[in-house]
Amino acid sequence: MKVTVVGAGAVGASCAEYIAMKNFAAEVVLLDIKEGYAEGKAMDLMQTASLNGFDTKITGSTSDYSKTAGSDIAVITSGIPRKPGMTREELIGINAGIVKTVATSLIEHSPNVTIIVVSNPMDTMTYLVHKATGLPKNRIIGMGGALDSARFKYRLAQALEAPISDVDGMVIGGHSDKGMVPLIGHATRNSVKVSEFLSEDKMNWVVEETKVGGATLTGLLGTSAWYAPGAAVSGLVQAIACDQKKMFPCSSLLEGEYGLEDICIGVPVILGKNGIEKIVEIELSDAEKAKMQESAAGVKKTNGLLEF
Repeated sequence: MKVTVVGAGAVGASCAEYIAMKNFAAEVVLLDIKEGYAEGKAMDLMQTASLNGFDTKITGSTSDYSKTAGSDIAVITSGIPRKPGMTREELIGINAGIVKTVATSLIEHSPNVTIIVVSNPMDTMTYLVHKATGLPKNRIIGMGGALDSARFKYRLAQALEAPISDVDGMVIGGHSDKGMVPLIGHATRNSVKVSEFLSEDKMNWVVEETKVGGATLTGLLGTSAWYAPGAAVSGLVQAIACDQKKMFPCSSLLEGEYGLEDICIGVPVILGKNGIEKIVEIELSDAEKAKMQESAAGVKKTNGLLEF
């Protein structure tokens, strides 16, 4: 199993670290345009191997896509991160050109690759990869919902004053501050709905804090977060690499599911060796359906800014 991570910044390096520590991949290739940067990150990470007990080989490369040849899975983190006060949508002008070039270069050397898109605005970048490459739709996956759901569960555990292992919940919709749809009505503590424990006000607090989870961290850190995004990516990569048939919310190309067409947006999917093996349609309330439609309208508006 060979995994490539394009972009050796904080998020990309975090992805490589978590993938290596889970010890399911033979090789992870880090690639970056900055001279020597990916090589340095790879060397630093390899020097943790004996300390952290993994045998995954991590190598780095400066813009040499031949080193990525034969990759089973590739993760695209390339592009500029958010700064305080920026929306993910504001990154489109720069990141679209980068993501398109990266995706086509990866496929040139690894025609059977499954691509996971992390670059923002993520749903639109995932849609761009579909349009630019023509890969089968099951092999292009946007990572947003897994991260948003982790942030949702963090806030749920806080509100419930419960261990996070007790909590389950999911966020669907667009990966944006306004587009996320945290499914608070479906969230549970050990199979008991959280509404049994939390007031309406507290549940609203959880939803709103989840939606601005990324912006909150950007304000505190001065740039995008990296630990949780890296961990979320590693979960998707492992589910595919190990054929786990795990369910995650991911940005997927929809063709009628949830009443939506020609759009990539976060919905529950089953991930296995073929990438997206199934899109899971769950029953939504009228309010959740309305929020999903509103979210989709926002994603389509951003998609309209793309130049193919």
